[in-house]
Amino acid sequence: MYASKKYWMIAWILVLPALLIRIFTTIYPIIETFHISLFEVKLLQGIRKFVGLDNYIQLFHDSKMITSIRFTAIFVVGSMIGHIVLGIILALILNMKFRGQKVLRTIVLLPWAMPMVVIAMASKWAFNNEYGLINDFIRRFAPSFNLDWLIYTNTARSAVIAVDLWKDLPFFAILVLAGLQFISSDMYEAAKIDGAGSIRSFFSITLPLISRNILMLSIFFTMWRITSFDVVYAMTSGGPGESTALIAYRVTTEAFTNLNTGYAASIAVVLFLVMAVLSGLSMSAAKRVDY
Repeated sequence: MYASKKYWMIAWILVLPALLIRIFTTIYPIIETFHISLFEVKLLQGIRKFVGLDNYIQLFHDSKMITSIRFTAIFVVGSMIGHIVLGIILALILNMKFRGQKVLRTIVLLPWAMPMVVIAMASKWAFNNEYGLINDFIRRFAPSFNLDWLIYTNTARSAVIAVDLWKDLPFFAILVLAGLQFISSDMYEAAKIDGAGSIRSFFSITLPLISRNILMLSIFFTMWRITSFDVVYAMTSGGPGESTALIAYRVTTEAFTNLNTGYAASIAVVLFLVMAVLSGLSMSAAKRVDY
């Protein structure tokens, strides 16, 4: 009994440094963020005043914040629909047997391997009306075409969603492809003998068997989309106006541009709570997945 306690003490002594580092770098910042969110903190004016829940009330009456919430919802939904539909199609293509299959899989992953900031900066140039790659390609079929994509709300939002989709779609497709690898070819052969075509086999065999895989991927990718920051920061800086400012970008601008850290903390807390709910849903879904 004494020896057992001694081993437990040694174990805790060995784990304690890592545990303290984790508390200092993770738990303390979360607690401090909740604390600051209850204050009006404006560094330039030297103001630090307790305001209770006023920051949270202001959050839902702030027109810029409401715009950010709306675009974040549009961004997440639009991006995830594209990921699911195009990701499944791309995964099915990569699952086909043909010469150069491994090379194609490697090439497809290249956008995902590149930093988002680099892609966003390149996309900012690509969508330029004068010298952009996108308009140059379109003008080969419609010479009179002119459109400055990033100065209009709808086109700027579409461009941001398209870039995000282009960046992470290959990774999503590869993960779906991993699920396709576990489907036995015997099932397709049996379906073929029964007279089922490719479309019927897809909806009766493929889609049901990878649906749980897609569900889990969708939850995690949705969480990543909600916290997206770099694509907007490097590509549009939230413009035109505030129309492409995601919630995570709004936290940054309030904290480091406006130096209104109390209000920024309240936005971060709301975002944290949303992520906590999604994490709970993902864990609940994970328990129901039969691998």
